[in-house]
Amino acid sequence: MAKLPITASSVVADIGAGTGYYTFPIAAKVPQGKVYAVEIQQSAINYLQQRSKQLNLNNVIVVKGGEESPNLPDNAIDLAIMVDVYHELSYPHEMLRAIKRSLKPRGKLLLLEYRGEDPAVEIKPLHKTTITQLNKELSANGFHLKQDGEFMPIQHFLVYQKD
Repeated sequence: MAKLPITASSVVADIGAGTGYYTFPIAAKVPQGKVYAVEIQQSAINYLQQRSKQLNLNNVIVVKGGEESPNLPDNAIDLAIMVDVYHELSYPHEMLRAIKRSLKPRGKLLLLEYRGEDPAVEIKPLHKTTITQLNKELSANGFHLKQDGEFMPIQHFLVYQKD
């Protein structure tokens, strides 16, 4: 959490928010900002809405995303994060295009993905991604690598900025 490029007024999108493992701690760090918790599964959406109310977090906005778009407002997001989500996308080109539209001019996209280069990472290969592949795909979709935070033992921490 301490490594996230955010301020107290940042607008963050947690794409693939799940149970809010990142959503809720981020919401506490952006009291003057917002966190869009994006999910495609209705059960997760229901949980996120209920949990936000229980925690009295008025800066969490739960959004039903789609396979091709997170359904976020244009030019509104400072930081979009996807934690172990990117490799699951059925339509990465369309999703990246939609995310890029939602980002502010200097907006960033953070990807946390298991290291595909490391055979010692005991995750199925289809759930791992290499930096080479990520850089290739993100570059082709109008992003450049801004920060390669290789401080996590089994995951990449890659911050991309839109061109």
